[in-house]
Amino acid sequence: MPIAAALAYLPMILVAATAVAVMLGIAWRREHAVTVAVTVLGLGLALIAQAFAWRVIPVHTPLLDLDGLALLAGILILASTLACAILSHAYLESFHGAREEFYILLLCAATGGLVLAASSHLASLFIGLELLSMPLYGMLAYAFHEQRSLEAGIKYLILSAVASAFLLFGMALLYAQTGDLRLDVLMGSLSQNTGAWGLAGIGLMLVGLGFKLSVVPFHLWTPDVYEGGPGPATTFLATASKVAVFMLLLRLMLSTPVLQGEWLRGVLTGLALASMLVGNLLALTQSNLKRILGYSSVAHFGYLLIVLVVADGLAAETGGVYLITYVLSTLAAFGVVILISSTAGGEDAAGLHYYRGLFWRRPYLTAVLTVAMLSLAGIPATVGFIGKFYLIALGVEAQRWWLVGGIIVGSAIGLYYYLRVTITLFLAQPGMRRRDASDDWGTRAGGLLVLGLAGLVILLGLYPAPMIELAQTLSGIVGLKGS
Repeated sequence: MPIAAALAYLPMILVAATAVAVMLGIAWRREHAVTVAVTVLGLGLALIAQAFAWRVIPVHTPLLDLDGLALLAGILILASTLACAILSHAYLESFHGAREEFYILLLCAATGGLVLAASSHLASLFIGLELLSMPLYGMLAYAFHEQRSLEAGIKYLILSAVASAFLLFGMALLYAQTGDLRLDVLMGSLSQNTGAWGLAGIGLMLVGLGFKLSVVPFHLWTPDVYEGGPGPATTFLATASKVAVFMLLLRLMLSTPVLQGEWLRGVLTGLALASMLVGNLLALTQSNLKRILGYSSVAHFGYLLIVLVVADGLAAETGGVYLITYVLSTLAAFGVVILISSTAGGEDAAGLHYYRGLFWRRPYLTAVLTVAMLSLAGIPATVGFIGKFYLIALGVEAQRWWLVGGIIVGSAIGLYYYLRVTITLFLAQPGMRRRDASDDWGTRAGGLLVLGLAGLVILLGLYPAPMIELAQTLSGIVGLKGS
């Protein structure tokens, strides 16, 4: 058991050790390229270590449950963090100020995400959530010379603190009802006698975690933070951060009968429908690409809530498949924004006018953004279509017709603004302000990364078997079992 536990914990240990190594390296000598190399090496080794963890899961300890969903979340979190680290190198090259500390914050946030996704105890849940959130305050405000970046950091700090207060109060009420902090014991006690305190505690925790997922009505911070934060920080927030929270919720819903009651399903159905419609409708009026992606994220996690509502049958597999499709498409879209923003210091190139006629200047970069937009819209021959197909099939199987209708209507609305972004790329207009990626973007690590992501979006859209097999295998190893 100790050897199995050590192998299961190895990815977390490697990421945390990399953060310490980067910190010590900065104390000795500042060298941006070396810092990036150490960060990428550590994250790469942690991803490889997931293969060793796969051989020994599930591993249950008093604070963490390292099961299939935690492993799938770990793969997505580490892959997203690795992509953010590579893209940060190009982005921070023109940054005026200290650059190396950004990678410490990134690694600490990734460690928090890994802990959160595997939590089986209220203490580890809160520690993981705060270790994920606190570095994000600094990452979002990292471009402190830009007013919007400071605004994004402060908004996320204040609202995240409020969400954490709701979460802690909910935990306190659950402890008052059950007298235990272990999630399996706690949920078992609630199954026998939920009580008023138990219902209030679950509701308050749902508010706190709903903020992290930015589902309606807890979404108001999302567009402002996405717009103001530096590209790599926003990318991490949109991918790794949300994957960690959602996987925790999915494992709780699958493993806990008390969370499968009709009252909670009704609440989640309302949140899902509101997020699908509000996220897509508000995105229609935006002229800023990062704000469009922010509202798109609200809508996509509204779609994903159908997995929590059903919480049976193909729910775990569907959640895994959809998260993979969402992460790949979002990383590709944000990758283009980062590459175009990296050529000059200052505010990110997020306004749609910067992308007008991009095809005539950077055709391959335009192809990447076009593929990402089509995938987020769920167009066939992209990986996003596979995710949408799974969600609709899950809703039909569970006869959740309102949610199926919400997905169809939301997707139809979303098609307008995704195609609007795509069409803008081909419309040349003299005299418009524009920003371009560097001439050698395609031969640099960030450029190769976004081209590879676009290739994966198409490849897995045409041949999704490996992705589906991964989700099937890991979703079958799930459960909350305390030690």
